[in-house]
Parts: sequence; C-alpha cells; structure tokens
Amino acid sequence: MRPHLKKGWVIPPEGSGDFVAHMEDILDVYHLPYDPEIPMVCMDEKPVQLIKETRASIPARRGEPVREDYEYERTRVSEI
Repeated sequence: MRPHLKKGWVIPPEGSGDFVAHMEDILDVYHLPYDPEIPMVCMDEKPVQLIKETRASIPARRGEPVREDYEYERTRVSEI
C-alpha cells in the first residue's frame, strides 16, 4: 500500500490544452519589461485558498490511492 498517494483532479483532460494556452498567456505578461507608465498589479501573489472539506475522503485500498472529492466550502480564517 502507498497511503501517501492521493488522486485528485480539477481540469478535465479535454480542457487541459486550453488551460495551458491561457496559462502561458498570463506567464508571458510576467516577462514583460517594467514600464512605470503601465504598472502591473498582481492579485494572486498569495496562493492560499480558505476552504473547508464538505465530504470525507475515501481511504486507500490495496492498489488504489486515497480518493478525495473536489467539492469544498469557502470559509474565513476564523472558521478553519
């Protein structure tokens, strides 16, 4: 058994190419030279999502990883 393994996904395989293309467009913006006339403001500098699980994970079984549902509930720091 490998209890450290988990299986989860958010981007469906048929949408991954489109996702990567949009991600590359955004990454290109980060490589633009600095221009004081057109400042870049990043709103995603702290990649923290305050979420609370809504369903329990399905434990790992022989030959299968832990399975987790992607559904979650948005919350505040005081609720975690």
